[in-house]
Amino acid sequence: MSLRSRPMTRRGALQTLFCASAALALNLRPRQLSAASFAPDELHLLSIGDFGSQAKQQTDVSQAMQKYVADHQLKTEGLLLLGDNFYSKMEGGVKSKRWDTGFESMYPAASFPGPCWAVLGNHDYHDNAGGQVTQLAYAKEIPGTRWTMPAKWYRVDLPAAEPLVTMLFLDSDLRSVSGGRTATGAERACLTAEEEEQQAAWLNSELAKPRAKFTVAIGHHPLYSNGAHGDIKSLIAAWGGTFQEHGVHMYLCGHDHDLQHLELDGLKTSFVVSGGGGARVRKLKSERKTPYGKDVYGFSHLSIGRERLTVRHIDASGTQVHEFAKLADGTVKLEA
Repeated sequence: MSLRSRPMTRRGALQTLFCASAALALNLRPRQLSAASFAPDELHLLSIGDFGSQAKQQTDVSQAMQKYVADHQLKTEGLLLLGDNFYSKMEGGVKSKRWDTGFESMYPAASFPGPCWAVLGNHDYHDNAGGQVTQLAYAKEIPGTRWTMPAKWYRVDLPAAEPLVTMLFLDSDLRSVSGGRTATGAERACLTAEEEEQQAAWLNSELAKPRAKFTVAIGHHPLYSNGAHGDIKSLIAAWGGTFQEHGVHMYLCGHDHDLQHLELDGLKTSFVVSGGGGARVRKLKSERKTPYGKDVYGFSHLSIGRERLTVRHIDASGTQVHEFAKLADGTVKLEA
């Protein structure tokens, strides 16, 4: 099954989504993977969001990730950490024991030797005073860590020579998204007005520069979601037009505690939610038809080749529950 993101008619989108729903109703499973399923020149990344819960489910997902890379003999380029990296109080700042129990040992270098590129979520700002500052400082003060957050927003091209993918890591904690006041009247930490302007200018500047064949934007909050939080209109207003204008292939995020894949009529960008990393999952609320959405714990596997960018959602048992591919021209292919 396939659809073209550019252009896409409403009728074509509905036909594609009907086919996807029919396949799921028949209990058709995505094709089984083996090490031979991957092209030798593909890049592999795993993503998790909303994982820093310290709950059993965080460990379950981590163990599923470790088994997945071992079973499929994957050498990952790194991990994509989609925010809400640490929930609740975290005493000790960069010296907190939770850096080991919730990150270093939780996602061991033996399985994930590459960098772990992180963005900030609302809990990273709100649960600890200055929590965002601590996460930005950790890599600078702890030599040898895989934790990678050089700034609140930054760019990574992989591989460095002749890159296949350009990744733009963003801070979605806009004032309209994460700001406001607490029940006690205190101001909620978030980006400042000046930071919002700087990030917007940077995003437009980077998208105007030469990029790899595939471009993936990465943040914490979704623009569009069928999950508990739903669409975030202010983020759509801030970034949606920019993604469309520059043909961003995919936006990857968390915040809603589930796994989703959304294709919206007329939009070039695929919207992927990977928020099942360990915090309590929540039922989806919207009945908007999409290729996939379910309140399950799990992670996502991105494989990037010269011709396609493939996303696979994997649940906490290690079962692949959804797969699709995005071609450079915007075509989306649903695998079943």
